[in-house]
Amino acid sequence: MIIIKGLQKEYSGLKVLHEINLSINAGDIYGLVGRSGAGKSTLLRCINGLEEYNGGQLLVSGHEIHNYSKNELREFRKGIGMIFQHFSLLERKTVYDNVALPMVCWKHPKEQINKKVKELLELVGISDKINEKPRYLSGGQKQRVAIARALSLNPKILLCDEATSALDPKTTKSILELLKEINEKLGITIVVVTHQVEVVRHICNKACILENGRIVEEGSVEEVFLRNSPALRRFLGEENTLNYGKGRHIQVFLPENPDNRNIFTKMALDLNFAYSIVGGKTERYRDKILSSFILTFSEDQYPVAVRYLKSKNILWENIEVEKEMTC
Repeated sequence: MIIIKGLQKEYSGLKVLHEINLSINAGDIYGLVGRSGAGKSTLLRCINGLEEYNGGQLLVSGHEIHNYSKNELREFRKGIGMIFQHFSLLERKTVYDNVALPMVCWKHPKEQINKKVKELLELVGISDKINEKPRYLSGGQKQRVAIARALSLNPKILLCDEATSALDPKTTKSILELLKEINEKLGITIVVVTHQVEVVRHICNKACILENGRIVEEGSVEEVFLRNSPALRRFLGEENTLNYGKGRHIQVFLPENPDNRNIFTKMALDLNFAYSIVGGKTERYRDKILSSFILTFSEDQYPVAVRYLKSKNILWENIEVEKEMTC
């Protein structure tokens, strides 16, 4: 659906995107994650053709955006919906008029517009607000109007630029659930720009972390968070405070499964030696619950433990303590 290779972007000689490489498949909910100034919104604007790029390739549905003429680019943008942090609604227009606006601009028949607006307002759950003006709506209701408007031209891709940053946690959750429903019902690919960790955990299946215009971490959301890389810790503002102690250290990853509840007790009994569990966490990603634990073994125990984990098909990786402590 979206393939980016070696993408570069400059403003007045200052490079803001450096060799961006990523692939977003049809049906993904993909998170572009990072602090302010990391390059997330610039990358998003390159994807919808609002920003030109200085190098590399950006293909959407197999077509290079850079090669489009102005008229072709305008037609291309019909297939991409966009929602923003501050809704961007016309305050003097009704909810109906705001949702209908893109279709009016493209001169769709009035009957078709009327039918589509009512369908979309039903989908986003505010059909009773059809004749209201934005000033009478809550923040969550305004964002639902913006989502309906973004869907009015039947886009294949929906781009969300900090779409929940201005909302309270409860409203944020309801909007995220709506986006998941839209993704599942309509099969729309969604790209989410955010600095909110819970947004990524709640709806994204894949994500990348950007720092200073570079991708420094990428993968499935479960992989990105369970790896707990230095890049992720910098984004979260966390320091590594674990006291690992002496020995060899392994991080073990466990999906939600009743068979895993006593796995470490069983491991100690099977191997007939004690070891330390120095840290762990359990977190929810979309509809999954995943846990990770850090285990410490003596030098003699380490190869035995590794063989055991491999025999049980348990996902694990080594932890280099010196490297971790210098991050």
